[in-house]
Amino acid sequence: MDMEKTSESGIDLVRKFLSHDAGPFAQFVKYGAIGVMATCVQTGVFYVLAATCLKCLTADDWAVKWLGLPSVAFTGEEAWYASRGMIAAAATAVGFVIANIFCWLMNRWFVFKPGKFKWHVELAMFFGASTLATLIALGLMKLLIDQFGLMTTLAVVVEVVVSFLVNFFIRKFVIFKG
Repeated sequence: MDMEKTSESGIDLVRKFLSHDAGPFAQFVKYGAIGVMATCVQTGVFYVLAATCLKCLTADDWAVKWLGLPSVAFTGEEAWYASRGMIAAAATAVGFVIANIFCWLMNRWFVFKPGKFKWHVELAMFFGASTLATLIALGLMKLLIDQFGLMTTLAVVVEVVVSFLVNFFIRKFVIFKG
């Protein structure tokens, strides 16, 4: 009998944690977990494209070394190499769209209370905030690659961190009902 009560209260705790009424700490944890999942979606799409049709990985890239992804050989004079930052940005943009649809749905279902705006306005604002954060982060990524020669994977890490921080604050305080 006691075990049954414990199980029920454990289930109740999980339900409360997953509900919109969870406290600020639970909200941040859920936002972070969804952010990690969305980042995995965006990064996965990025690397599929970067390794196949939008080739922008060089032989010294960590993803090439650790994951065995294909790279493009270069001397530094090729036209594609001069635009490597733009190609990486295009691959990121495709991943961005897919990941943001996933992220918007998950945030509505598990993190923030929807309803401050009509769903289509909320979605537009969500994409607007994400676009702003991503443009800032992509600009930084492109600068780090083109001006400082930073490897693509390290520049993507910087892009992800900057996007995460900007998005959280805009989503929490502007778009959703806290």
